[in-house]
Amino acid sequence: MWNHRGRGLITEMNLKIEKVAIDGVLVRMPYNPAFCADEDKTLLHGGVLTALLDSVFGLANFVAIDGISSMATLDLRVDYLRPAKSRADVMVRAECIRQTRHIAFNSGRIWFDEPDQAEVARGAASFALTRGEVSIFDAMTQSRSSK
Repeated sequence: MWNHRGRGLITEMNLKIEKVAIDGVLVRMPYNPAFCADEDKTLLHGGVLTALLDSVFGLANFVAIDGISSMATLDLRVDYLRPAKSRADVMVRAECIRQTRHIAFNSGRIWFDEPDQAEVARGAASFALTRGEVSIFDAMTQSRSSK
């Protein structure tokens, strides 16, 4: 449903959810030369990595926290550890490491699906949570069933 309801860049990312659990999610983004910033089509643009991490953090929150009716990114930090240079798929692991009634805190890492799995970037974020009687999941499934 997350992929089906996506809009804009997230649909272009063609994300594949590999693992979903309360302790974290694992998502694959297939190689896309349109996201590269060089002529050789091997250097992934940093903005794509940031948007990818932000989106996967949202999924991790969605899975780990009950009763969220909406969420918004408050703070997002991405530390780039090496050039994002490869034609391999990008892998992202994200988790909600702490939550309060109104804030969720996330941690994540990005690497290429290559044998060495050397990290390309690490990130941390905080999200404002709105809780309500209708969760995001319920709102999405109700809107789908009414069509």
